[in-house]
Amino acid sequence: MIDAAPTNPDGTPTPAVAKAALYLRVSTGRQAESDLSIPDQRRQITAYCVAKGWDVAAEFVEPGNTATDDRRPAFQAMIDAALVKPPTFTVIVVHSFSRFFRDQFQFEFYVRKLAKNGVRLISITQDLGDDPMSVMMRQIMTLFDEYQSKENAKHTLRAMKENARQGYWNGALPPIGYRIVAAEQRGAKIKKKLEIDPIHADTVRLIYRLALNGDGDRGPMGIKSITTYLNERGIRTRDGGRWGIASVHQILTRTTYIGQHRFNTRDHKTRNAKPEAEHAVMEVPPIVTEAEFEAVQAALKARSPKWMPPRAVSGPTLLTGICFCASCGGAMTLRTGKGSQYRYYTCSTKARQGVSGCRGLTVPMDKLDRAVADHLEWRLLDPSRLATLMDQLLVRRDEWNERRRGHIAELRKRAAEAEAKLKRLYDAIENGVVDVADPSLKDRIAELAAVRDQAQADAERAT
Repeated sequence: MIDAAPTNPDGTPTPAVAKAALYLRVSTGRQAESDLSIPDQRRQITAYCVAKGWDVAAEFVEPGNTATDDRRPAFQAMIDAALVKPPTFTVIVVHSFSRFFRDQFQFEFYVRKLAKNGVRLISITQDLGDDPMSVMMRQIMTLFDEYQSKENAKHTLRAMKENARQGYWNGALPPIGYRIVAAEQRGAKIKKKLEIDPIHADTVRLIYRLALNGDGDRGPMGIKSITTYLNERGIRTRDGGRWGIASVHQILTRTTYIGQHRFNTRDHKTRNAKPEAEHAVMEVPPIVTEAEFEAVQAALKARSPKWMPPRAVSGPTLLTGICFCASCGGAMTLRTGKGSQYRYYTCSTKARQGVSGCRGLTVPMDKLDRAVADHLEWRLLDPSRLATLMDQLLVRRDEWNERRRGHIAELRKRAAEAEAKLKRLYDAIENGVVDVADPSLKDRIAELAAVRDQAQADAERAT
C-alpha cells in the first residue's frame, strides 16, 4: 500500500519543506581565529531559515579564504553536494552575494550550474526574485562586488609596498637566516622588522663560501654540489628538513642577503614575475657583502647553459669558448691531423671559408695550452701578489673567527634563555599556576625544547 502525499485541509498538496545549506565565509585567517564574523553570519542565516520554515541540512564554513576564485575546500565540497542527483539541499543561503563570489563571471557560472540541478542561491541581505529585473540587479551587485574587491586589493597592496619601503615586514615566513622581531607599536598594531637569526645566518654564509671558494678539497661548487654537501653533513633547513636545489638557488640569488629584500615581485594569482619597477625594496641587515653576492651571480651566469654550452666547461679542450682569433674575432676550434695524432687550434672562419675568409693562424694545441698555463702561473704566483693575498686572507680569517665567536655566544645565549623559560614553565606547573590540561602547554614546551636543542646542536657544530 502506497502512502498518500500529505495534503492541506482543502485537499491541495502540501509543499515540501525546503532544505537549506548555510555557506559562511570570512576573508582572512585573522577574522576566523578571532571568531568575529562566522558566528554572526550563522546566527543571522539560521534565523532567516527559521522564519522561512526551511530545514538546515548542511553547513559549510570557509575560514580565511578569498572569494575571488573557487580554490576553496568548503566551497567545492558544497558545490559537489549540490550537484548530486537528487541534491541533498535545494537552497544555498549566504549573508550576501559577496560571501559566495567576488568575481562576476564565476558567480554567474556557478549560479547557472546550480540552477540546472534545481538549487537556488539566496542572500539574506539582498533578497531578490528570479524575474529578469532581479537577475539584472543581481548581476549589477556582483559586478560592483568584483570592482570593490579589486579596489580594496589595490589600496592594500599600495599600503603594504609603502610599509616595506619603510623597512617593516608585511608578514609570512621570513627568508632563512632572518627572524621577525617587534619594532614599534602604533596604536593596537605592532610593526615588525627582520633581524639576523644567528642560528641559520651562518648556514647562509657557508653556502656563499662554498659557491665562491669550495670546501678546501675542491674549487668553487655548483648548486647541486652544495646541496649534496649540506645534506651529507647533516646541516638541516630551518624546519629540520633536507636541502633541495631550489632552496640553495634561492639563497644564492636573493638580494635579501645583501640588505635589499624585494616585496611584490610576483603576481599572487598567476605567479608570473612583475616588472622591477613594481618591486618595493625593504632594507634589512645584510648577511653577505655585495662583492660576494655579485661574484656568485657571475659564477652562476658562467655555469648557466643559456650563456655557456656544457661542452665549453666540461669538454677536454682547455681553451674552448675562451680562445678567439685576433684577426677576425672568430672562435678557435679544434682541428686534428694524421689520424688525430696532432691537435691544433684553428680559426673557425678560416676552417669554413679558407684564407679568403680569414688569414688567421693555426697553432698547435699543446704549445698554446702551455703558453697560457705558464702566463697564468706567472701572474698568479707572483711573490708580491701572494703576499698581498696572504695579508687579506689573515684579515678575513680574523674577521671570520670574531664573527664565529659572536655567533657561538649568541647560540649559547639563546639555548640558555630557552632552558630558563622551560624551567620557569615547569615551576609554574608544579606550583599549580599553569593548568596541565591547557592544550597550548604541550606545544609551547615542544617549541622551547626544539629551540634549545637546535641552538645547542648548532653551537656544538660551530665550535
